[in-house]
Amino acid sequence: MSDHSFSNDFLSQAKSRVLDEISNEQFGVSELAEAMRMSRSSLLRKIKKQTGLSASQFIRNLRLDKAKELLVTSELTVSEISYEVGFSNSSYFIKCYREYFGHPPGEARKQIDERSEVDVISSESDNELEDAQALEETSASFLSTHKNKIIGVLSALTIALISFYVGNTTGDSQKAAETQKSIAVLPFKNMSADSSNLYFVNGLMESALGKLQKIEDLRVISRTSVEKYRASSLSVADIAKDLNVKYIVEGSGQKQNNEVLLHIQLIDASTDTQLWTDQYKYELDNVFELQNTVAKKIALAIEANITPNELAILDKTPTESVEAYDLFLQGLELAQNRTTDHLLLAVDFFDKAIELDKEFAIAYAQKAISYYYLDQFKIEKKYIDKLNEAADKALLYDSKLDLSLIAKALYYISTMDFNLAIPHLEKALEYNPNSSSVVLILSDLYARAVPNTAKHLKYALKANQINVEANDSVSKSYAYLTLSNALIQVGFVEEALERIDKSLDYNPNNPYAPYLKNFIEYAKYGNLKKTTELMLKEWKRDTTRLDVLNEVAKLYYYQEDYKEAYHYYHIYNDIKTARGIDLYPHEYLKMAIVYKKMGKVETANAFYQKYATYCETDTSIYQSASLAVKHIYDGDYDQAIAQYKIFSNQSNFQYWMIVFLEKDPLIKALQSHPEYNKTIKSINKKFWEDHEDVKRMLIENNLL
Repeated sequence: MSDHSFSNDFLSQAKSRVLDEISNEQFGVSELAEAMRMSRSSLLRKIKKQTGLSASQFIRNLRLDKAKELLVTSELTVSEISYEVGFSNSSYFIKCYREYFGHPPGEARKQIDERSEVDVISSESDNELEDAQALEETSASFLSTHKNKIIGVLSALTIALISFYVGNTTGDSQKAAETQKSIAVLPFKNMSADSSNLYFVNGLMESALGKLQKIEDLRVISRTSVEKYRASSLSVADIAKDLNVKYIVEGSGQKQNNEVLLHIQLIDASTDTQLWTDQYKYELDNVFELQNTVAKKIALAIEANITPNELAILDKTPTESVEAYDLFLQGLELAQNRTTDHLLLAVDFFDKAIELDKEFAIAYAQKAISYYYLDQFKIEKKYIDKLNEAADKALLYDSKLDLSLIAKALYYISTMDFNLAIPHLEKALEYNPNSSSVVLILSDLYARAVPNTAKHLKYALKANQINVEANDSVSKSYAYLTLSNALIQVGFVEEALERIDKSLDYNPNNPYAPYLKNFIEYAKYGNLKKTTELMLKEWKRDTTRLDVLNEVAKLYYYQEDYKEAYHYYHIYNDIKTARGIDLYPHEYLKMAIVYKKMGKVETANAFYQKYATYCETDTSIYQSASLAVKHIYDGDYDQAIAQYKIFSNQSNFQYWMIVFLEKDPLIKALQSHPEYNKTIKSINKKFWEDHEDVKRMLIENNLL
């Protein structure tokens, strides 16, 4: 909003009221309307007319403008500023700031530092957990924050970067675009005289998109990826190039009394030719027939193969009540704006729709999803029972609806029952193979909550095929970074190195890309000393980076330079204590060894106890590997070998286990055991067998 003028008296007064309550998180649209002595609807109309923004956006942007001012004029941390401007969740503040200004709040601080040449610590990194959560939010806002369970050198990077499944990966996806039937449905234009009918036209577009997504033979770009073209002046050819698709669907529609008028055209962007166009005039009572007809004609024109099961899903009518469907579409439009006020209003519309049709499954599902967002990132879940109840109703009335299954999965994610969420998500993907939200959630869960490198990579690559959201160099950089991270975890070293170089080409200032590249190059060349020097260089660029600091200490530990390892672990633990946070519990045994070597026996014992507790509570596939090193430390080598044998039967563990397993000085004591060589070989063999299986799977699915 920095560019908006506030010379207008109304806007000046509204701005003044918001700034007076800038630190009050509860000061929203209703409170502003009361302060302005206006009705809520009048306030909404007036702000929309004079700024082009919704009232909630108007308030949020003022908060963000004030935050930028505080970043420039104060020494407050990002966390402190977020509270000063009315954001109770720092990670959400970072996300909003990045979306509004195009860079994170820490970047503004860094720019000031560079100009003044004063070494002020960037407050963006004031809390590594907050930054990781903020990055998580930008991608699949379906996900709630949960405890990281991955063991491996790059576990922190996985947390921070998993959500960047956005960006145009044209180079990597070109083959997919040529061999698959790829299509994007652009936002439909509202031709109604009444702009309030936009929700209905959007609903027609959403339906066309949703039905096409259910055809596995098609690659359909997500709604979030096409939304930015709603008012774009780009040509169809340019849009298709951005989205890396062959076909574009354009449409316009209007609702007049009891009739729906719709104009649709299908364009082959590769030849800039119109394949098919038609105009429809249907009674509202026949709107579902209209939707089915349009979806089938588009699929037929592209020569997509539609299975009998897919045809049955396409022909399914969501409700017999057109009035209920109209209410549902109004709720759906509100739910797209995920503020508390909009979500609560959306729930009201879904409830009204359900009153008219007690078996309206998709309305129950969207109601459940709205409850999920209302509780998202809240420690105390206020709506969890309502979420579960609505999700169960959705499944009761349509167990084959992808949104019913997603709703139930979100309930399990809210309760952190991730193993129960996954079957629902994978079943949802069967009914909607192009669901970008499901792909993103699965990729994240398999990266962190239920570690499985093969499935993580599979869904990461698929996400990049259908979720082509951003085209700027920064977003492209993060997209390649994420792919590189997923590839290296499965042992694709050359492919990972190629992607990380592209990441740095797009954005040389990407703070995470050099970190990952250093370790990929170590995996390729095995130069531990050089890697340590490079990571030290990264840490000196930003001494608040706990992820880098932990790696520096660990690298010295691997080289048995315990004095240097202690130096950096000591800094690391002092910062953790000052911030009151606990990170990387799987590293406590290394700290115990280092502190013991330096004569800090009491502290070493404390670290050992923390590690022992971690091993007891760890439920990931890495538990046996963690227990093995504990047994080595305890001097129980037979038990250590026994645990490594258990680990050798695990599937799809990270490549870093192979790379660093025998670099640990602790394992030297185990090398004299008669079964050591055989056990280590079995671990390596298992990894490379899995690697080959993943490679075949990716090739078969045109993902590699």
